This record gives sequence, C-alpha cells and structure tokens, in this order.
Amino acid sequence: MGVAGGGFDATHLANAATRGLRAYDPGHDLPTLRRRFGARIAELGSNENPLGPGQLALDAMRGALKDGFRYPDPRGGALKTALAAQLGVGIERIALGNGSHELLMLLAQCFADASHSIVHSQYGFAVFPIATAAAGAQAVRVPALPGDHAHAPLGHDLAAIAAAIRADTRIVYLANPNNPTGTWFDDEALGAFLASTPRDVLVVVDEAYHEYVDAPGLTTALRFAGGHPNLIVTRTFSKAHGLAGLRVGHLVAHASVVAVLERLRESFNVNVIALAGAEAALADRAHLQRSVEFNRDERAWLRAELQSRGYRCLPSQTNFLMIDMQRDASALERHLLERGVIVRPMGGYDLPQTVRISIGSRVENERLLQALP
Repeated sequence: MGVAGGGFDATHLANAATRGLRAYDPGHDLPTLRRRFGARIAELGSNENPLGPGQLALDAMRGALKDGFRYPDPRGGALKTALAAQLGVGIERIALGNGSHELLMLLAQCFADASHSIVHSQYGFAVFPIATAAAGAQAVRVPALPGDHAHAPLGHDLAAIAAAIRADTRIVYLANPNNPTGTWFDDEALGAFLASTPRDVLVVVDEAYHEYVDAPGLTTALRFAGGHPNLIVTRTFSKAHGLAGLRVGHLVAHASVVAVLERLRESFNVNVIALAGAEAALADRAHLQRSVEFNRDERAWLRAELQSRGYRCLPSQTNFLMIDMQRDASALERHLLERGVIVRPMGGYDLPQTVRISIGSRVENERLLQALP
C-alpha cells in the first residue's frame, strides 16, 4: 500500500511571504542531549536564568493548576494591572503575548505589508527578519558597527539605521541590549534617534534583557514614551524572572497601537498558569534582585576566566557572553558538544566565527571551562 498523499507537496500552496521564510532554528535537540548526558550536561545555549523561578511564582503556578480546565482571562487583567502599577502607565497601553516573540511578530502583521519596509540591524534579534518576511514587507537590513568598535562591536549603528528609513518605512526594530551580540546603546543615543524619526514610523525597542542592565547612561526606552507616541517597548518574563518555559511577554505602547493589536491577537494567548506565575514573579522583587546580582557577578567571573585563557569576549549587558574566535568557531562548538556543554553557534546570524555562551550556574560554568580545548 502506498503512502497516503505520496507525491503531494504543499510548499507551492503557501503564500509568498511564507515561502520566503526559513523555520526558526532552536539550536540543538536538547531533550535528546539531556538523555545522553544526564546530570553532566551544561545547558549554556538558551540564555535562561539558572536560578529558575522564585518561590512566589512556583506557589502561584501550583495554585493555578486547579483552574487548568478553565479558559484563562482573555484580557490578562490582573497581570496588566500589576504591570501598569509597576511601570507607571495606563492599563490600556499594555498588551500581553505568548512571549515577546509573538508580540514582535504581531506588530509586523498588523502594521506592515508588501507596500511597506521594515528596518532592522544586521546581527539583530532573529525574530526581526522573520516578522518582516511573515508580513510580506520589504526588509532593510542595516550593516552593524564594525567588530573592532570600541563600545559596541557588531552592535546597532543608529545613525545608519536612521539614514535607512524610507518614505515607505512602517517599523524600525531595535534590541537594547541586543541578542546575540550583548551590545547596547545609551539613553542619549536613543533620544537622538527618536528625535530624528518620523512620527508615522513605529520604533520598537526590545528590552528582553532590561533587568540585567547596569551600564552608566542606560536606563530604559520607556523614559521617552511620553514624547514619542510611535515608541513601543517589548519585554519578557523569560530571562531575569526565570519563566522561559511559560512564555509570557508584554509591550508598552500608545493605546491606539494596543487597540490595533487586539484585533489580531489570539483570544487566549497567555495561559492560566503563565498569567499566575508572571504576576507573582513581578511582585517578587527579592528573587529578581538575587537573579540580577548572581548574573552580574558570575558574568564578570566567567568573562575574566575566558579572557585569561585567551578568548575574546564582547562587552555584554545581558546574561550571556559572545566569544569571537576570529576564525571559524564550529570546531569549538563541536568539541564542547561532545563533552556535554551546549553553547549556541552563531552561523545562523552570519557570525560563523562566534559562539554565544549563556551565564549558567557556577557548576555549569566550571564544566565549560574544564571542557575548553
């Protein structure tokens, strides 16, 4: 008996925007690697918080299990109220997403199409070009700063991005700090950029790593929101709050932007357990502070250890370090993989000479150092 549907290929049936996409590359098959290496594995490829969620979030999630048979609040009212109070904005300016990834995609789907361009930086977050392609918009990728730039090697060139904005540009995507490079730009630079940007161009600043920031002159894009209604700021509970597995993100924008997103947002896009866990995590300032302090100290220690072994680490305001091997880094990545140390190769970002290493627990970080050639 032949295979049902043999010879059928739906690729040509897909719309033009989807045909131009490549599936998101999640990296290694972690479930298989966990079975292979067991407790010996060091997972340093996904920028997760090794401390995990705090006790308040764990208790809230367990308590929410009893409501698992109910649909979640489609508006996420309790979490939005808590966010609004902490951020000092109206609840009508907040949208929730299944991770900030969903929100970044939704913005392009709602505000751009084939008649528009979207501007983003080379070596910016991988979702930016995916969102652009999914909307069928024209991608304008601006070359990053050179690798030997003193303050932001391979980071966003804001002057060049501003110059690349066209009459048909609808969105500019920025990440501050940026994944995968770890680089950043300060408030003064962002303020100048916003002042030069037309009001009908939406400027999206992804602040997924905001809580880890301690660089002088860098606070948050939200400080500019009052004077720039076209500014949108996205954040996530996946990093410093330790809730990557729950997939909860949010954005702050002008109320009219949020109202447009609500037309396309999936009705129950954040589940019951995620809503409860995120609300509790937001209130657990002590756990957040522990996570931030741990990351700061461990990042400095690991950076010093790597540099003492001759590895070039780019500056970072995140929970990861990027190593520039200044030659193809695939051999290093394979060497570590065979020893149960998972790092993220950056070939998919057109940075084959680099690997990204998450800040893990001290045990994981020591395992990395022991495995280095």
